[in-house]
Amino acid sequence: MTRILADLPDEDIRWLDKLAAEQGKSRASVLREAVAAFKSQHPVGGSKDWIARGAGLWKDRPGIVDGVEYQRAIREDRRPYDDI
Repeated sequence: MTRILADLPDEDIRWLDKLAAEQGKSRASVLREAVAAFKSQHPVGGSKDWIARGAGLWKDRPGIVDGVEYQRAIREDRRPYDDI
């Protein structure tokens, strides 16, 4: 594990110390957990991050039907290949 030096405002240190005391943890432990939580919400790198960020965005949108139903409806609107 690597040790770091970070400058934080005194007010933040007091809050951090209070939180650590309430949880029965060290200040460093609380900071490690906070970084891990932040990291899980803000991944860095990777070509598929946009997929993770967009997954589920439309799930509560009204008017969205089942994907298979949508595909069938689209296909019904097409001209037969014989006509092309």
